[in-house]
Amino acid sequence: MPLNKEVKSKAIEDFHRHATDTGSPEVQIALLTNRITQLTEHLRANKLDQSCRRGLLKLVGQRRRLLAYLRKTEYQRYLQVTERLNLRHK
Repeated sequence: MPLNKEVKSKAIEDFHRHATDTGSPEVQIALLTNRITQLTEHLRANKLDQSCRRGLLKLVGQRRRLLAYLRKTEYQRYLQVTERLNLRHK
């Protein structure tokens, strides 16, 4: 289940650096967070869906790596992203 076009464009609009930015770490983290919440809701209703669970774990790992990269390179932007997305940070 991919994200709706409206949800995806809203996340890109909220986190982009410039008008045509769709690939910055902030945008990618926001899109992954939306997808993770969507899959979490799906798994609450379908507890035995193991392929979805595997996909969710892969997305969580990818988001974790992007957050680690952002934390290492630009700490202030890392703090802003985690604050806006209500993510825990260390």
